[in-house]
Amino acid sequence: WLICQSDSISFSFHACFAAEDDVDLEALVNDMASLSSYESIYATCGTQHSDSTPLLHRTDGSGLHGNRVAPLPQAPSNRVTDPRSPTQKLRRSQPMHIQAVRRLQEEELQVRPASLPAIPNPFPELCSPSGSPVLSPGSLPQPSESHIIKVFSEDGVGKVVEVPADMTARDVCQFLVYKNHCLDDNCWSLVEHHSLLGLERCLEDHELVVPVQACMSPESKFLFRKNYAKYEFFRNPLNFFPEQMVAWCQETNGSIPQSRLLQNFLNSSSCPEIQGFLYMKETGRKSWKKLYMFLRRSGLYYSTKGMSKEPRHLQLLSDLEESNVFTVTTGRKMHNAPTDYQFCIKPSKGRTEQKELKMLCAEDEQSRTCWMTAFRLLKFGILLYQNYKSPHQRKTAISNFTTPVRSVSENSLVAMDFSGRTGRVIDSPVEAQSAAMEEGHTWRKRSQRMNVLGSPSPLHPSPLSSVIHRTQLWFHGRIMREESHRMIMQQGQVDGLFLLRDSQSNPKAFVLTLCHHQKIKHFQILPFEEDSQVFFSLDDGFTKFTDLIHLVEFYQLNRGILPCKLKHPCTMVAF
Repeated sequence: WLICQSDSISFSFHACFAAEDDVDLEALVNDMASLSSYESIYATCGTQHSDSTPLLHRTDGSGLHGNRVAPLPQAPSNRVTDPRSPTQKLRRSQPMHIQAVRRLQEEELQVRPASLPAIPNPFPELCSPSGSPVLSPGSLPQPSESHIIKVFSEDGVGKVVEVPADMTARDVCQFLVYKNHCLDDNCWSLVEHHSLLGLERCLEDHELVVPVQACMSPESKFLFRKNYAKYEFFRNPLNFFPEQMVAWCQETNGSIPQSRLLQNFLNSSSCPEIQGFLYMKETGRKSWKKLYMFLRRSGLYYSTKGMSKEPRHLQLLSDLEESNVFTVTTGRKMHNAPTDYQFCIKPSKGRTEQKELKMLCAEDEQSRTCWMTAFRLLKFGILLYQNYKSPHQRKTAISNFTTPVRSVSENSLVAMDFSGRTGRVIDSPVEAQSAAMEEGHTWRKRSQRMNVLGSPSPLHPSPLSSVIHRTQLWFHGRIMREESHRMIMQQGQVDGLFLLRDSQSNPKAFVLTLCHHQKIKHFQILPFEEDSQVFFSLDDGFTKFTDLIHLVEFYQLNRGILPCKLKHPCTMVAF
């Protein structure tokens, strides 16, 4: 008895300290489980006791230190009694058995379900006419449940995918990459596209797909597309954040070290700030107003008095946590925008109407990229860096499918000299240019020798050699100049992103479309006839190639007359 009484008192002492705040039922149950070694102690409750009988109480009725453990509510018609002694009184020095507590908790949930919080149904259109628009806790989607999503390729073909509730955007992209035999280079993205609003954004790799789909309208859809600029700011941050737009750099009048710039954005305790002028569309009108804005962790603000940063002059425009940043795809005419560089801030929860959108417009492409990239960094922080590093740190399972194209690593494409017994890397740009010219002449002489030996001449090519370049991912046939611009912009305006297409002005020529410093440039590839042979050249015949595949491979290794090397092919995948 002395041992049981001391244990009971020590347990009551622990519970009395918890009684100062709201009593945690789970903690109480865990404490009671520690007394399970004394199996002879059971709780009994007589029918004459009221519902407010305390679980623990001293025998003198005063309670330890004047405090009592909060009473456990019971169902009116379900009282726990001892079947051996229905009229026996409760022995107050003994705790109630844990099984009784759990049973009373289950009965309480069954008797009073209306006391639970009501959860709005995110799918009201799926309910029957007599169904309730409120979901009960038992009907909430579980992670093991499967959901149906439909993903479209850029040619308009859709694929139905069954995914669990906890599947991320990266998981969906990995599945589509292996199913369609694509090159897995960590540049694929799942795009949230709103056709009626003219908006789209790339989902972050860690975002869950099912909740995003629940907030999309029936006209919206997912697109499967390349996005080379998704993590490019981790490789070249200075290209994305101009010094005049970073507040702390302006205050210190110094240059921005790359490592410190990224740490400032990723560290949640720091306070980075992007500032500059933006055009904002007035609500319910087609007019735009130029305002000085500040982007911070707490949200996007605009100044009501010039460029003032005083708190009394700052007005909150949007909160980062409850919003997402989108690119406007409809062009400047629809919204009467002052420039072509539009973007939009859209609430992330619920289906959004046109009047809820915050339409913004930047002066140039670099400014727009800076605002949108900073928005992502300030909202997601270290999660973006983990997404960027994750594919490099883990080895994913090898798929049963093999990719139809060979992987070209940017770091392995260097100028080499194999004139000696062993190869060496050419470091000098002048020597690399000379080697490139010599290699071009060597390819031309090699093709001449093949023609002398009886191989098909480029002037009279075989059916295979005349269409071999059309099988390449970077060749897009007869597309217009505007279409090539759109494709480059959709897949991220990074240095070295390119495609080849047929020329509209010269039916025998081709055009190389290349992105450099967020600007899109076009270079015409002209045919040249020499010694009854046809060659292709970018530099007016100075460097000639027998076909377009040789030309592309050469400029992947050497810059030549181009502003940069060819790095990323602009591709389209068909399901």
